[in-house]
Amino acid sequence: MPIIEELKEEKDVNEASQEENSGADLNILREMIGAGLIYGHNKSKTNPAFKKYIHTNRNGIDLIDLNKTLLAIDEVSGFLKQQVKENKLILLVATQPVAKEAVERMVKELGVSFIKRRWIGGLLTNFENISKRIEYFKKTKEGLVKGEFAKYTKKERLNIEKDLEKMEGLFGGLESLTRLPDILFIVDTSFSGHDLAMAEARKCGIPTVAVIDNDDNPELVDYSVPANDHTRSSINWVIDRMLSKVK
Repeated sequence: MPIIEELKEEKDVNEASQEENSGADLNILREMIGAGLIYGHNKSKTNPAFKKYIHTNRNGIDLIDLNKTLLAIDEVSGFLKQQVKENKLILLVATQPVAKEAVERMVKELGVSFIKRRWIGGLLTNFENISKRIEYFKKTKEGLVKGEFAKYTKKERLNIEKDLEKMEGLFGGLESLTRLPDILFIVDTSFSGHDLAMAEARKCGIPTVAVIDNDDNPELVDYSVPANDHTRSSINWVIDRMLSKVK
């Protein structure tokens, strides 16, 4: 039986939203399935704490309960909207290539700081020292634009440009992070390096929001959105829906 037909038979589909009729709910579910939000990893990878978000299993793949995904998006969006209203600093951590488009939209719409390549060890727990390196990066980039290095030799300028390129990879996206962030937003907590970001946030007492899949532990974050977090279409759908509710 096709997944959407199976979902139609579930009673909770018509209860997914009290403000929309069942036809609209089914249209949203079709969008979500089409974008791939429903597909988790192989059942063998499912974190025990994530089982409450599983709808069923199909051919060894755990399928995520999309009704719970919608409810979670509403909750997270409400939280983020309030944080934005209060001018809180949000740091987005989404270094996987498939999240690039979603990162760009969040930056454009909300002006958040972001990590674009890899997590910088000690960014939160050793922020005082890391922030000095960020400031140096900003001043160097500004100096290059203003032509302040024109008096240097060609070799010296090339070395400065190489150093700046390296710093861009590390600190690009963090120029407006002048203090510890108020919220850490992560796409896929199990992606390489993201676990370190989570650990530092917990140590610093910074609330966390995350889009998580069935191989992640929802108990490690304060606000979680259960959804496929390893494909571009799914991540884009989740972020776009959040942005439509936050703005």
